[in-house]
Amino acid sequence: MTGIEATASGPAALASPAVRQIAPYVIGKPIEELARELGVTDILKLASNENPLGPSARARAAMQDALQDIWLYPDGNGHDLKQALARWHGVEMSQVTLGNGSNDLLVQLAEAFLTPCTNAVYSEHAFAIYGIAVQATGAAARVPRALPDGHGMAFGHDLEAMAAAVDADTRLVYIANPNNPTGTWNTAAELQNFLRRVPSTTVVVLDEAYHEYSQLVDCPDATQWLKDHPNLVVLRTFSKAHGLAGVRVGYGLSHPQIADLLNRVRQPFNVGIPGLAGAAASVGDKEQIARAQQLVREGLAQLQSALPPLGARVFPTAGNFILADVGSSGTSVYERLLREGVIVRPVAGYGLPRCVRITIGTAPQNERLIAALSRVL
Repeated sequence: MTGIEATASGPAALASPAVRQIAPYVIGKPIEELARELGVTDILKLASNENPLGPSARARAAMQDALQDIWLYPDGNGHDLKQALARWHGVEMSQVTLGNGSNDLLVQLAEAFLTPCTNAVYSEHAFAIYGIAVQATGAAARVPRALPDGHGMAFGHDLEAMAAAVDADTRLVYIANPNNPTGTWNTAAELQNFLRRVPSTTVVVLDEAYHEYSQLVDCPDATQWLKDHPNLVVLRTFSKAHGLAGVRVGYGLSHPQIADLLNRVRQPFNVGIPGLAGAAASVGDKEQIARAQQLVREGLAQLQSALPPLGARVFPTAGNFILADVGSSGTSVYERLLREGVIVRPVAGYGLPRCVRITIGTAPQNERLIAALSRVL
């Protein structure tokens, strides 16, 4: 989809040119939508990187108990959840900002720090919300090329190029570690070198939505660096490994002054009562994370073994998904898989037209995907 042209007439002409030209974010196709469109039943969705195990039993119980208060507004400050997060990460409560998913925080950061006279830096093939959040403010976007195909971290963030793109007017840098949709990651040494090079006038946002899965490849935990870098913000979410995508809870850790600014633009009551309860119950749940990691470890081995003989190239990943080059049009393969009742994610909009992104599922789900791909390819 493309944005509304700047020459639009009617009510659309009343909006800012920057907003009129935004290409809306395209979500993974919902199961219900596919059923309506094609009449397909028994649908398998592997498009949005959800955890097929769902939330833990204690998170489910906490959310169920919280429903008795659903007629009330939630705690707008999220005290109990912020307190649990501060204890878990060893920071002050004043350093925690809650979001309606980590997407919410990406937008809050843009609203707090960007103006039409400033710019933001993010990589080619990076998460699409970065560009949308930046464009909505009227700020300029600087998008250095990613590492090339053939590199050991093909399509990953080139931090040298990103550092070179930063200037005196750069207020934000978004770095996804690991990155969606490529699955790529940067090492601790690379990131620390980047942080040393970036001026204090630039806020560096490390988006660690897939952090729990990235531990399988020794990806760094940037929350350990907050004391040394007042301009660092680390984002996390309960949507992935914790299995709480449907209740939308994310959070940011930062210097208290940055958290204060984010709370000025944060919408009141942006996290609902079930989400606050489920997330608070999930903080520090090592068993839930271990189960999620084991599922991904086994599923990744399953896909890495089965897909190449079908003609698909599987790239290294630090997330709960794979990027697969299917040797032709990724969109065509995606559309043919829909008719098999399997939803994956085409990523032509990310500049990767030969690829699809596939969430790692349970063993039976992966087997069904493999069988469908064997017919489609």
